[in-house]
Amino acid sequence: MNNKWETYNPQWLVESAKRHIPDKPEIIQALTKCIQARVKSKAYIYFVDNKNPNQPDSEWQIEENIVLEDEEHGTIVLDVLKGNRIGGVEFLKHLK
Repeated sequence: MNNKWETYNPQWLVESAKRHIPDKPEIIQALTKCIQARVKSKAYIYFVDNKNPNQPDSEWQIEENIVLEDEEHGTIVLDVLKGNRIGGVEFLKHLK
């Protein structure tokens, strides 16, 4: 896994969310803040440290998953954390 946080441009995610979940402006707004990422693989990008998920004092507290059918990237899953933070995005076509 890549442990380096890198600058990320979430514009494609924002545009996809606008097309597919226009009724969730809080998620669209949260996606605009995903400007630092850690690429785990072709299948997963983290925007929040996933150390000790769902444990006390962890940043990673899952609230829900949102599935988008993106025209370019296929089926993707947004991990939405408490407080409408986006924890990461999973690209299902790259799972083995």
